[in-house]
Amino acid sequence: MRFTIPLVSWLLLWSLNILSAQPYMATGFKVGEVSDTSAIIWTRLTEKKHPNPETAEVPTFHFTEGTSIQPDLYDRPKTFRKVPQKVTFPTPGKVSDIRYAAPGTAGEVLVLYEYKELNHQNSTNSGPQQGPAKPIAFPKYRIHRKETCWQPVNPKADYTHQFTLTALKPGVVYNVTVESRSPNGKPGATRKGTFRTAYHPGDPKPVTFTVSTGQAFRHQDRKDGFQIYPTMLASSHRPDFFVHTGDILYYDALAKTQDLAHWHWQRMYSRPTNVQFHEQVPAYFIKDDHDTWINDCWPTMDAPSMHKFTFQQGLEIFKQQVPMGDKTYRTIRWGKDLQIWLVEGRDFRSSNKAKDGPDKTIWGKEQKAWLKETFAWSDATFRLLISPTPIIGPDRKNKQDNHSNSNFKTEGDEIRAFLAQFKRTAIICGDRHWQFHSVHPETKLHEFSCGPASDLHAGGWSQKDFRDSYHQFLRVKGGYLSVTVDRPAGKPTCTFRFHGVDGKVHYQKSIQ
Repeated sequence: MRFTIPLVSWLLLWSLNILSAQPYMATGFKVGEVSDTSAIIWTRLTEKKHPNPETAEVPTFHFTEGTSIQPDLYDRPKTFRKVPQKVTFPTPGKVSDIRYAAPGTAGEVLVLYEYKELNHQNSTNSGPQQGPAKPIAFPKYRIHRKETCWQPVNPKADYTHQFTLTALKPGVVYNVTVESRSPNGKPGATRKGTFRTAYHPGDPKPVTFTVSTGQAFRHQDRKDGFQIYPTMLASSHRPDFFVHTGDILYYDALAKTQDLAHWHWQRMYSRPTNVQFHEQVPAYFIKDDHDTWINDCWPTMDAPSMHKFTFQQGLEIFKQQVPMGDKTYRTIRWGKDLQIWLVEGRDFRSSNKAKDGPDKTIWGKEQKAWLKETFAWSDATFRLLISPTPIIGPDRKNKQDNHSNSNFKTEGDEIRAFLAQFKRTAIICGDRHWQFHSVHPETKLHEFSCGPASDLHAGGWSQKDFRDSYHQFLRVKGGYLSVTVDRPAGKPTCTFRFHGVDGKVHYQKSIQ
């Protein structure tokens, strides 16, 4: 026995030392904001290779009325609208120890990025020799390789760091390697991925992208995450890029503190399907209400049920957890035929309860002026506005949160009238838990609602409620939208396809 305790102690110390010297990346890395010359690589270091298991501890939520619950952290508790008094944890590690957490750790990260170029060099031996000159054999490809400097992750930003890569080549596939090391310099985990930069604005290359919304942790449709991600990777319509229109996760029930808000991102983006996808496909992220703060929220809203987690904290955390840069509204050009606009629907909005009129807004004056100016100046063949919420609808009468609702009608009419001036223009929206293609009865604008990430999350509309004055297509199921811009027979065409979670195409519409 006298040897057992020292041996166990030594093994424990040894294992702790190995763990402390081995930062992992359980949440992988994400590539975002790709243009024809730049991209952002989002990285994060974790202390474990995998998130905590479903058998780990859960916190207790205590409410002002005297009740308390221990939710299983998978289902949404029925008490999510109640006002918390405090949240307690069963272990000293608090949020780091709870179910599905992927706690961060200190360390440094570095990004290697490279692309291959066909080697056109050709030469012959020119020295004294007998017989004809022999060609010199050169490699088929030249490898162009660069790397960043080592950078520490930021513990105040959930142990993340974002690299902005510049001076990239348009329309080129880059291979990416993210390396890590501990604070004392010992090598950590390495992850590899790839992305393509946008084509030059004068290049009429075909482009395909996909769009999704409504991604609730409790509505995963496979053990390791969401089926749409491996489906998109394997599809014949595999995307050059991906757009998430918001409701990336749902804070409302459990994000009662900043740490619990970060935990939502840890558990969602340690799902294997999500990690693998984002390391292979560049993305553009838009936030909506549930991944900003709470359902139908606005900046001055009072929400006691959110306890110590504030609207402003939600804005800061979103920028920490996705690669998007400083602006939450932006436009990106993909070749000669495609330009997309991604708009911000939470930061600048008026209260939903305010009386409708010319001063009531979702977008704010500055964003609206920016959109009108950049939209009018664009010479892209197709101009697509991607909004976190509907602009055409139809939507339910009891909703008061978007431009298709009556209480934002004034600004909605202004936006629809502006967009209707431009040919080959369409709207893509998220938020709604069903797929639809609608045409506005007055302006004839098209809107495509991408639908939620899984069938389990679909709902909020009846399949029988097909409105002839608007709907061209209606499907109350999950899946995603793919958009392909191409030139079959030399004629620019933009094709929208609604897919199920298995990739099956249920409807398609082309505009020219």
